[in-house]
Amino acid sequence: MNTYYLIMTCMAVMAVIVFIALFFFKAGYGYLSTSNWGPKISNKTAWVLMEAPAFLFMLYYTIRFAVSGTDTGNARIVLFIMAGLYLLHYFQRSFIFPLMMRGKSKMPVAIMLMGLVFNTLNAYLIGNWLYGMAPAGMYGTEWLWSPKFIIGLIVFLTGMIINLHSDHVIRNLRQPGDTRHYIPKKGLYRFVTSANYFGELTEWIGYAILTWSPAGLLFAIWTFANLGPRAKSLTEKYEKEFGEEYTKLNKKHIIPFIW
Repeated sequence: MNTYYLIMTCMAVMAVIVFIALFFFKAGYGYLSTSNWGPKISNKTAWVLMEAPAFLFMLYYTIRFAVSGTDTGNARIVLFIMAGLYLLHYFQRSFIFPLMMRGKSKMPVAIMLMGLVFNTLNAYLIGNWLYGMAPAGMYGTEWLWSPKFIIGLIVFLTGMIINLHSDHVIRNLRQPGDTRHYIPKKGLYRFVTSANYFGELTEWIGYAILTWSPAGLLFAIWTFANLGPRAKSLTEKYEKEFGEEYTKLNKKHIIPFIW
């Protein structure tokens, strides 16, 4: 087994472990922030440091492929579009989302480092799949008109819109200087506690479909393994803080009408 598939296998096993562990150990940042995770740094700085490697490594793989002249048997325009969608998401998460954050909350360095490692490995897996591991001829120009790509792209863009709108709702729950907590109720927050997580999960399910790749599938699985338990923990936190005011809303955790 070569290094690429060894890393993929290890990450698949880790996804299962992380999914189970997060039902018992809450990732202490954001609304679930605690002092149990050690030293903290500015939330804005942490988000840039944590998310930027995904953008920078994919950009590196793309530029390296563009200038190398390597022929993988796949159409360059298709590969660049797929990489571009990934870069679009992570440019927003790395350099726009942090700047729009309000307040002075902090993130544990330990959580930031775990996110950094994951994002680096994920960029390695997806970047190397697109520009080296994908079977020759898989991504010809006809791929752009295939049901897989079209359906996946629609799902991906729908998830991105949901994610961006949900972040907007959360950012505008409080006026400047207000430190109280409020229940988000607009958009898909009418149905789930974590509409932003649902949007991100939808994005990467769409990406897995449009690339039809093991790397894309693994990322979608990891997204649920990480965000699913956290969404459940957020529901429990809201129920504890707001009591019946929250429970009577009958929200699901992350997937509308299902869980």
